[in-house]
Amino acid sequence: MFTGIIAKTGKITEYDLAEKWGRITVDAGAWNRPIEIGESVAVQGICLTVARVNGETIGFDVLRETFERTNLGEKKVGGRLNLERALRWGDPMGGHIVIGHVDGIGRVRRVRRAGRDWSYEITAPNALLDGMVFKGSVAVDGVSLTIAELLADAFVVHIIPYTWEVTTFGELREGDAVNLEIDLLGKFVRRLIERGEAPNHLTWERLQTEGWLKEPVPAEAPPGSGHA
Repeated sequence: MFTGIIAKTGKITEYDLAEKWGRITVDAGAWNRPIEIGESVAVQGICLTVARVNGETIGFDVLRETFERTNLGEKKVGGRLNLERALRWGDPMGGHIVIGHVDGIGRVRRVRRAGRDWSYEITAPNALLDGMVFKGSVAVDGVSLTIAELLADAFVVHIIPYTWEVTTFGELREGDAVNLEIDLLGKFVRRLIERGEAPNHLTWERLQTEGWLKEPVPAEAPPGSGHA
């Protein structure tokens, strides 16, 4: 498990994609606690297992499916990646619960200054947008962020100068792909509602009235005014 608080970035030194699998080697620099083979590291928000360690470089074996379903397939040697080690018992929970299982890819549609900060408008599939709420959490390339605005086909996040400098956000351009993981707690709530197993006082109509749904009450909502 991770929190979406990026520890550092690393530079790709090896990128090899074979027929059914691939490997990525990253120069991550020194860590306060040495990286060990077998531990989990979130790479651009993707939970990967360290397969090789050579000095300050760490290597990962990656399934071809992972290259195809995330933005790793668009990376090149020399590119930077966000890195976060898995939580240990007692570590601070600074962001939100991030599993490292990417739900899908979004695309940066607009980047602009917002005072001292930066605003990123990111398009996403409806299946992912339906799992987001205003001021809720989302992991973008492994970075824990708060949703500042929800649009019909996109969402907006604001990046403070510190995050812009210490993550790969400073390198993102319009059209770039980003890995998205929606809030785990939201996934459970949505699943309960869809299965009709949530408390009786929680209905589709109440969620819409209180601003939790961006779309009208689904036509396929369960009978009885959508009791979940």
